[in-house]
Amino acid sequence: MNTTTAAEPENTGTALGPDIESPTSSPEMEPDSTVYRTLLESTRAIPWKIDWATMCFTYIGPQIEALLGWTPESWVSIDDWVERMHPDDRDSVVNFCVTQSKSGVDHEADYRALTREGHYIWIRDVVHVVRKDDEVEALVGFMFDISERKQQEEELLRLKSELETLSYSDSLTAIANRRQFDLVLEREWAHARRDQRPLAVIMLDIDHFKEYNDRYGHPAGDVCLQRIAACLAGAVSRQQDLLARLGGEEFVLVLPDTDIDAAHALAQRCLQQIRDEAIAHTSSRIASTLTASAGVASMIPDDRSTAAQLVESADRALYQAKRSGRDRVAIAAADNPPPAT
Repeated sequence: MNTTTAAEPENTGTALGPDIESPTSSPEMEPDSTVYRTLLESTRAIPWKIDWATMCFTYIGPQIEALLGWTPESWVSIDDWVERMHPDDRDSVVNFCVTQSKSGVDHEADYRALTREGHYIWIRDVVHVVRKDDEVEALVGFMFDISERKQQEEELLRLKSELETLSYSDSLTAIANRRQFDLVLEREWAHARRDQRPLAVIMLDIDHFKEYNDRYGHPAGDVCLQRIAACLAGAVSRQQDLLARLGGEEFVLVLPDTDIDAAHALAQRCLQQIRDEAIAHTSSRIASTLTASAGVASMIPDDRSTAAQLVESADRALYQAKRSGRDRVAIAAADNPPPAT
């Protein structure tokens, strides 16, 4: 439901109904009530008037029947308006409109209105509060069909959501990209610091991937990266964990509430699943199938540490794993050289 409050009205108003008064001051310019009614009822907007004392409709345009299927005669009191409103919109819209009306403030409200056939369409009510002697005398306004506009808004929101998803996803592997990694890392770092819980990062790199591309070609290399991403995604079981591709053949996992031992075990499992994929790599200098190396770090954040230090620690561990022969995991504390395993 969308509501907008307009400026407070002056102490005058134009009534709608059989006894319509002209808003002009010159008698020569005043149309008779028949002409004025014709003008109102020839528009797509639906005019209406409610008497404040009785809360009953004293007028509603015949266009209402074409739009909603309900005859003008069926709109007797404000209860009919309320009952023909979507249940999810009802309380907020009614409370808003009543509050603004009591305060003498013109306003607008969007809501879904029930048709006689049983479905809903979006309506915008534009309400003007008519006062006399500083007391609310009546409400007059127009109903507008905004269904098409709402459909356009929903389509724009859907497209925006798709674009946002694409902007945070790696186009090749469909997992998170560096941009999403940076955002999630900062968020989880803040949570870990607040709760004094460990946060772990695994940096993972495919061994001798340049040689793989040279031997099998870049299209095959792309397929290989997609298989590795799917393989790693299968190893990550918790919803709060993030798997991202940083670029090229480098992947990273962000693991909230994970100590070094648990992160080490997961890294070993990831490497084993890559071995189990048995992707041929005859140009590798360490195995006949594709392998990977990983570096692991875990920290409980404090006032002296940063998320960047955690990533740097995992990256140093990855470098150590490569220096130690690849196809293995190296673990690191924040300030200590990592042992290879």
